[in-house]
Amino acid sequence: MADLRLHPDRLLPAEPQVRDLARRLYTAVRDLPIVSPHGHVDPRLLLDDPPFTDPTSLFVQPDHYVTRLLHAGGITLDRLGVGAGPLPEEQARAAWRLLCANWHLFRGTPVRYWFDAELSEIFEVTERPSAANADFLYDVISAKLTQPSHRPRALLERFGIEFLATTDDPADDLEVHAALAGDPGVKTRVAPTFRPDRYLEPGRTDWPDLVKRLGEAADTDVGAYAGYLRALSARRRHFIDHGAVSADHSHADAVAEPLTQGEADRVYRRALAGEAGPAETTAFRRHMLFEMARMSVEDGLVMTLHPGVRRNHHPETLHRYGPDTGHDIPVAVEFTRALQPLLSAFGTEPGFHLVLFTLDADVFGREIAPLAGFYPAVYAGAPWWFLDNPSAIRQFQSSVTEIAGFSRLSGFIDDTRAFCSIPARHDMSRRLDAGHLARLVAEHRLDFYEAAETLADLVSEQPKRVFKL
Repeated sequence: MADLRLHPDRLLPAEPQVRDLARRLYTAVRDLPIVSPHGHVDPRLLLDDPPFTDPTSLFVQPDHYVTRLLHAGGITLDRLGVGAGPLPEEQARAAWRLLCANWHLFRGTPVRYWFDAELSEIFEVTERPSAANADFLYDVISAKLTQPSHRPRALLERFGIEFLATTDDPADDLEVHAALAGDPGVKTRVAPTFRPDRYLEPGRTDWPDLVKRLGEAADTDVGAYAGYLRALSARRRHFIDHGAVSADHSHADAVAEPLTQGEADRVYRRALAGEAGPAETTAFRRHMLFEMARMSVEDGLVMTLHPGVRRNHHPETLHRYGPDTGHDIPVAVEFTRALQPLLSAFGTEPGFHLVLFTLDADVFGREIAPLAGFYPAVYAGAPWWFLDNPSAIRQFQSSVTEIAGFSRLSGFIDDTRAFCSIPARHDMSRRLDAGHLARLVAEHRLDFYEAAETLADLVSEQPKRVFKL
């Protein structure tokens, strides 16, 4: 069996002099608490603190990073238990065997980096997964999962997570968050995030039902556009009252262009009646993104925006397994013209924070960095999703910081549903940032103490400032 060994200098620069500098920088921040302002961990997991049932339900079923690569290798998602809930043991073992037998599919990917760290550092696995040792590893991990040290709350504390944001529906009563906030056994601050996308998309066939649900949650009549705005504003206040610091938005594009009050009301009524056409519903959605910025100026929620994803690219997979199952695919996106109306209105408003993310690496230096380098409201969000890999992160580091500087970055964002991967993802970021700053020191562009101060700031203070923690 091949040993599973984590090299202490992994991801650090290869040149000895630069690597030595990076090692010193990384060591200083390695154990700093994790700040995670955007992710998808289920808060009920932390409230109820149930033991994880098996390796498959922990590592495979919920993680579309994992399942999409296995699917590309010819393994159907039903064999991995996607969308199936808890599996009987034999099915869970069978899915785990598929993962181990196809370990080679992850070579060179960040998924492999995270997996190696999780298996080694959390579960003390010393053998690289393979078809031959799949059942042995399943038993080793399963035994660990029965121990109090590997329940969700214990891992949360062990990971050193200081702040953890979840992603939540605007109509959610947030009772789980209220219970967590009052629970002395949870030391991490766990905050909801307002995610209104589907309530802003009148082109959806279920939009009238969603609007009705929103009105019921806000106890507001949403028969007219003015009531719909009041309902959204009320639900944002409800989230703020439960500790929320941000509102998260993802649409097909980044266009935020206001309509007149009369036109917005007209389209709203037509959409509720199912009569609005595609041009009208698109215009309304773009208008509502502008309105979300206006509300953020008023109530202080940080606005995060990550457009440019073709959701549910494969209809059959959507039908059989549901959304978020690995077939959301990036498309090209544009920010400069798209956001001009929004930034013209709000880009210099005191207290307004707009964090821009992208899945289109070309726009890091061309658009996001220049926008962040002028508008006080704009911050460059970290590479995420398909760009949360070493090469894209290095491209981001050079293309964005040389235009906008380090002070305009969001800090690292892990954006994960895979709970145990959080520390591995943040460790990757810290190592890559240490390497980038070490190179600036080696080139005599920064002195060592400036680099150390900058790295500590990126890890801890910058995300706290950007997300108003």
